[in-house]
Amino acid sequence: MKIYHYPSNSAEKKLLSIINRGLAFTRKQNLEVSRILEDVRKNGDAALIRYAARFDGSRLSPDNLQATPQEMTAALKQVSPDFMGALDRAASQIEDFHRRQLRQSWIASPREGTLLGQLVHPVDAAGVYVPGGKGGRTPLASSVLMGAIPARIAGVKNIYMVTPPTAEGGVNPHLLAAAHRAGVTAVFKTGSAWAIGALAYGTTTIPRVDVIVGPGNIYVTLAKKLVSGIVGIDMIAGPSEIMIVADETADPEFVAADLLSQAEHDALASSVLATSSRRMARETAKAVSSRIQSLSRRAIAQQSISKYGAILVVADIPTAIDLANRIAPEHLELQIQDPFSRLDRIRHAGAVFLGGFTPEPVGDYVAGPNHVLPTAGTARFSSALSVEHFIKRTSLIHYTPSAFRQEAEDILRLAEIEGLDAHANSVRVRLRKLE
Repeated sequence: MKIYHYPSNSAEKKLLSIINRGLAFTRKQNLEVSRILEDVRKNGDAALIRYAARFDGSRLSPDNLQATPQEMTAALKQVSPDFMGALDRAASQIEDFHRRQLRQSWIASPREGTLLGQLVHPVDAAGVYVPGGKGGRTPLASSVLMGAIPARIAGVKNIYMVTPPTAEGGVNPHLLAAAHRAGVTAVFKTGSAWAIGALAYGTTTIPRVDVIVGPGNIYVTLAKKLVSGIVGIDMIAGPSEIMIVADETADPEFVAADLLSQAEHDALASSVLATSSRRMARETAKAVSSRIQSLSRRAIAQQSISKYGAILVVADIPTAIDLANRIAPEHLELQIQDPFSRLDRIRHAGAVFLGGFTPEPVGDYVAGPNHVLPTAGTARFSSALSVEHFIKRTSLIHYTPSAFRQEAEDILRLAEIEGLDAHANSVRVRLRKLE
């Protein structure tokens, strides 16, 4: 892992390559995904079955697109008690965190004769996308919990999960067990861009939803982008990333392990360390080189570290935090002495992990906050998946005649400046009635 001294031309060039890797889609990808979505819109289940055969090697029919109650029951018997224990701990803590995000409807009377307020309602139906994970061999059970639990807490009545089928036409039992624990209404065996199309448009088997959430590959992400507006989505997410701010008190082995925890995700993932200690920089680089050799996903991690990994030696911790705000990372770890004293300087990050014994994976699995986070600098304006993604807010407005008369002239002035005669007339006709 290469060490750079910041500021310098070489460090700035590396930083820009990381920051600008962005969420770009090629013209070919746009065209391909658009065609898939249109195919699903027109041909429904038939298109899903065709794509499952072509890309997943699964022979499906309309009768087995949905996981059956028997499959759900069998899954609960196939997974280990230890897994169910870990799943229950994670689910309980995710539930506790997300319950704190609930909003209530409210009504107030800020001025005499007026009532103003807001109605808060959940959407009717939500779709949760869960990646297949190597044909079901690496089931992302945590993604089931992170997508479905906030929807259930928001009060969504129908939560539909989609995930690519295995070659045998099934779903990994760990995913089905997680779906059962999270309160998913139904699980459908379909993945990639065509699954997003099915949720957005509806098919004979798969109901249309109001909101689609969950991580996925570039085709899933692009499909979500293209159907946004037809349905709500959580975010346009790119490759995973981590930034660690460390001082001389940090453990280089901890830092190296955490950098690699993101590098193994994707060749486009980014892992950056900003440290005020040259010793820390050297020892972390050495630890990364050693640890990467034993990873099962070594080739992916090496590509990621080589292209989008960097160790930046900075003058002090405030400079490192300024860099973090500039990058706006998905995951930001503060492995420094008294990290809480620096929190007020953090402005842009998907999630912040404080202290040496709070590695990013605790947030992925059991801490409670959602692990579906903004990436590629979008933490400047976007937030983690939450209960709010599944609710709608409706404004309430009521005026008595006297309150209306009190503010009517100002409404008229604004409407006339904007050249909207009909707006002004709707006020005048009422003023005449009050004369």
